[in-house]
Amino acid sequence: MENVNPGRFGGCGARLCSCMGGAPALRVGVAFMLCSLRHSIAARIALAAVFAIALAGPGCAGGTGQPAAQAASPGKSMPGGAVAGLSVPPGFSITYVSQNVPGARFMAFAPNGDLVVAETMQGNLVVIPHGAPTAQPVLFASGLSLPHGLAFYRGQLYVATWSGVIRYPYPDSTPATLFSNLPQGGDHNRRALAVAGDGTIYVSSGSDCNICDESDPRFATVLRYAPGDTTGTIFAKGLRNASGLAFDAAGRLWAVVNQRDNIGPTQAVTDNLPPDELDLVGQGDDFGWPQCYPDPNAADRLPNPEYPNANCAGQTPAALNFQAHSAPLGIVFYYGSQFPKSYRGDAFVAFHGSWNRSVPTGDKVVVVHFSGGQPTGYSDFVTGWLRNGSYHGRPVGLAVAPDGSLYISDDQVGAVYRVAYTGSRR
Repeated sequence: MENVNPGRFGGCGARLCSCMGGAPALRVGVAFMLCSLRHSIAARIALAAVFAIALAGPGCAGGTGQPAAQAASPGKSMPGGAVAGLSVPPGFSITYVSQNVPGARFMAFAPNGDLVVAETMQGNLVVIPHGAPTAQPVLFASGLSLPHGLAFYRGQLYVATWSGVIRYPYPDSTPATLFSNLPQGGDHNRRALAVAGDGTIYVSSGSDCNICDESDPRFATVLRYAPGDTTGTIFAKGLRNASGLAFDAAGRLWAVVNQRDNIGPTQAVTDNLPPDELDLVGQGDDFGWPQCYPDPNAADRLPNPEYPNANCAGQTPAALNFQAHSAPLGIVFYYGSQFPKSYRGDAFVAFHGSWNRSVPTGDKVVVVHFSGGQPTGYSDFVTGWLRNGSYHGRPVGLAVAPDGSLYISDDQVGAVYRVAYTGSRR
């Protein structure tokens, strides 16, 4: 069941410092107001800024103003401070926006500059208010079924859940269910979402297995819902897990895809096959799964060992191959003005990182370079979460802020980072 918290400040028990009972009167009073508030999200956001100031004094989490308990992080820092251990290109900086967003996944910026973040496993949507990066995130909605993909269209917030898509007249938190008929499998159930210029909704429906013949043809697809449509149609198929969706400036739909695991027959083969992929997704395209996987050496597809007689001819090839098991998740095209011009029209992709590769890979943000509307390759943009074979954070979602900076979520650390360009303009 999906329900929305009608007007509480999020997580008064979980998000407030445990030392509030001994805090000065000001901090206790602020906490009381936040916990008892029953008004609009705008009012909660305004009080969140006061809350951040009130809790910044000594006596809360050892006088640091941070939560009492935190997961291991890339580097200790106050929000807004530089992140130790992470590397960005010359001229760029990376700082914390928040370290109190448990399981942070996909994100979207509201027209007013608020950042909405999906805490998928908690079933929550939270807001990091515009202009108050050190404030505690404000709970916007709770009790949702695996909320993940987020998008704003004409000022309204669209949210992909396990069962369907809901819409909020942001900043009002009153939901409207647009459709609720998505197939619900036991795997790959964190959905990506993109809304076209005409309001058509595209939502991913990942496979229910690693490699198999699906019982429901809507698995391993991208589904299309025209405005007012509650049934939907298969837009493209053969996409094992289209974990991220994004439109480019020309209105073309792109997907990053997590390919299969355990192809064998040896670990050495599995380590490097099959490639994960970036796909240009068109109406009626067939990307081959489960019968076929992307050829690492050519723009075609090859039979999976479970389907040795599969005919892979005519299937849509990947637009670009990624290192196998990189686990690409978030994708966003960059059209901002803050970064150097060479980045405009490129796409940023978050690699969540491998789970069964003998030498871990991924766990970074890359930039996919485009020329003439086609991807030509990719290079590292933010690295350092993967050190000495261990994960010190795992990037997931990406969003371009109104000022042109790049925001990155991290579901292992429960953080949101901001990458800004401060070098010379060129």
